[in-house]
Amino acid sequence: MRIKVEVFSSPGCGKCGHAKEVLRKLAEEIGGDRVKWREVNVLEEMDYAVSLGVMSTPAIAIEGELAFTGLPSARKLRAHLETRLGSGQREVQA
Repeated sequence: MRIKVEVFSSPGCGKCGHAKEVLRKLAEEIGGDRVKWREVNVLEEMDYAVSLGVMSTPAIAIEGELAFTGLPSARKLRAHLETRLGSGQREVQA
């Protein structure tokens, strides 16, 4: 199973840069083929960000749903991603 993760950021945001780095590292550790992520610049895709409920950056959406409205710890984000990946694998096997 592969999940789509989006990190919402704004130019010049230091926390956003950190969020992107944390997500990049986690994606590599979990397996690049299992986590597809992209950066969403809220200034360029404001309508999309607002439609998901993003009111501040950084924010993280998983599979098109807002999951975090700030930067969670790397441990919490990893646990959330692994849970999502694990639940998807069980659905496929059932």
